Amino acid sequence: MPAILNVDNVTKRYRKAGGLFSSGGELFTAVDGVSLSLEMNTTLGIVGESGSGKTTLAKLILGIEKPDSGRVVLDGKELSSLSSAGLRKARRGAQMVFQDPYSSLDPRMKVGDLVLEPLRAAGEKIADGEKTAAALLEKVGLKADALRRYPHEFSGGQRQRVAIARALATGPRLILADEPISSLDISIQAQIMNLLNELKKELGISYIFISHDLAAVRYLCDFVAVMYRGCVVEYASAAELFRDTRHPYTRLLLSAVPDPDPARKTVLEERRGGSGAGPGPQACVFSDRCPRAEQACLGGRPGYEEITPGHFVRCCRTHT
Repeated sequence: MPAILNVDNVTKRYRKAGGLFSSGGELFTAVDGVSLSLEMNTTLGIVGESGSGKTTLAKLILGIEKPDSGRVVLDGKELSSLSSAGLRKARRGAQMVFQDPYSSLDPRMKVGDLVLEPLRAAGEKIADGEKTAAALLEKVGLKADALRRYPHEFSGGQRQRVAIARALATGPRLILADEPISSLDISIQAQIMNLLNELKKELGISYIFISHDLAAVRYLCDFVAVMYRGCVVEYASAAELFRDTRHPYTRLLLSAVPDPDPARKTVLEERRGGSGAGPGPQACVFSDRCPRAEQACLGGRPGYEEITPGHFVRCCRTHT
């Protein structure tokens, strides 16, 4: 199937805040040479701990941030080459659902206006706003009487449904969902995941699902990219990645899933902290925390290797 999104060797750096009399601090790399593609009507999961670059990558994909190098091509258009008007038009095809639905919805606006706001921001004329908003709410399992209510009158799960309806308003082909279920109760999480799957089947939407919840990623995603310190260290289909995990960091993420036996220690607990300074600029990004690190890991950053068709790993000890 044709790719709706291509991310080609994208890098993004920020300058750390300097001191009171400093003109600026040192640069740090938030996203480091990431390449990904996403086909139509598929879901890509992006997993990794806090600070791994997941949200920065999402901002680059939406054109909220510009990469320092590399390209983001959305629906055949390279975002960094577009004018402001062209970027606004391109964003109609890609929308975002955030972690906290309450903070992402203006509490002063009624739900009907919130759902239609992306269309109005795009300058689209709406013949019958109430009918349009009611149809969008119906798609996410809410009744038309929600139109005249405010966000605080809904539960967390209902607010997230409003946020999803709002994301659907412009008819996007891609939705980026950044930790969309982490603030919800477990039973509500299941309902939202089922809703996302239903919309995918009905509308042919593609998703990028950013999460630290490996169970949710396994359930929802067709492909998974594992990020660490701005790099994608492992990429494969969800079935392949969970069946044949190769990168030490991915293995440690899986080992960190809570165990009912508190006496059983995981490898991650034994090596969680590392040196604190991080690896050298030429070393493997995971070398200071890897329980299998050896001298070769410090001397050169490994490239991607396709170990089986469609399964890529960035590790010098891929086969061990």
